[in-house]
Amino acid sequence: MVDIEYNATGRRKSSIAQVFMKPGTGTIVVNKKPLDVYFPYDTMKMIIEQPLNVVAVMGKYDINIRVKGGGITGQAGAIRHGISRALLLIDADYRGKLKKEGFLTRDPRTVERKKYGQKGARARFQFSKR
Repeated sequence: MVDIEYNATGRRKSSIAQVFMKPGTGTIVVNKKPLDVYFPYDTMKMIIEQPLNVVAVMGKYDINIRVKGGGITGQAGAIRHGISRALLLIDADYRGKLKKEGFLTRDPRTVERKKYGQKGARARFQFSKR
């Protein structure tokens, strides 16, 4: 019998994460590395595991993740968003709990572009009267 694989995409800022979930023992692999190796900080691991803890399915699914772009915090947020969306595919009843925690909302903040005639997006060149 073939296990059903659930996949979803999560985004935060400029990070994009593709999440593939299937029933298993609870291993989490990020870019072909174990979670502990890819994210050395406990706070990042906690962010990633939040949706699994909220709906009480920690250790029931093997999760394989491909993530690119942004920094480690943005990548962790993108993974959390992707896991939350994949959990909705598994059971639509999880929506209330995940929505209440804010895990289904995409973080749209991105870097504002630099404008011409200025030093940066908002910063101006130094003004001198003389």
